Amino acid sequence: MKIHIITIFPESFDSYMNTSIIWRAKEKWLFEIFFYKLNDFSDRNFKQVDDKAYGMHGQVISPEPLYKAISHIQEKIWKDVPIVYMSPKWNLLNQKKVEEYYKKLDEEFIIICGHYEWIDQRIVDNYVDFEISIWEYILSSWEIAAEVFIDALIRHIPWVLWNEKSLEEESFSEKFCRQKEHPVYTRPRDFKWYKVPDVLLSWNHKKIEDWKRDNLS
Repeated sequence: MKIHIITIFPESFDSYMNTSIIWRAKEKWLFEIFFYKLNDFSDRNFKQVDDKAYGMHGQVISPEPLYKAISHIQEKIWKDVPIVYMSPKWNLLNQKKVEEYYKKLDEEFIIICGHYEWIDQRIVDNYVDFEISIWEYILSSWEIAAEVFIDALIRHIPWVLWNEKSLEEESFSEKFCRQKEHPVYTRPRDFKWYKVPDVLLSWNHKKIEDWKRDNLS
């Protein structure tokens, strides 16, 4: 999988991309990520990429640098690919949709990270394929939302997780009917005066599966 990210602040991804599962997946070449600093596509003074919104207060990302960045990526990879806009509205993300996006976005796509609240609507209407929100609130920079989406997405790439079967038994998985996962336990069996439920130690797989289903929340 190849992900192209248009952002004003590519450095904000540094820590995230170099830790834990994301870092291991990159080291194994299971996915690649490319950053494009939006200011590099601006012809304005001081590489400005935003302007005052018409008819409202606040700043909006201008269409020209975004269009140039999108065109640059498409020319570089010699093809059109899906474009995702991390947005404060529409299409709230959930686990089922993450699984659908993994199939729809296929092997390569572009993510636009806005700043302030919006980008110019003409880019959304004419170039964006998927407008995705991680929840109903406003962020100053949408790099955080992009990190959330990428993290949820790449878990579905084969060999990213140590045990791929763990995807089947996670909160909101299809196996659990999109409900929250049951309580989980590990060693020691006795912790102070609290104990692991006896059924989980029984080696009776049917009883264990029944217990899991009965304890979904």
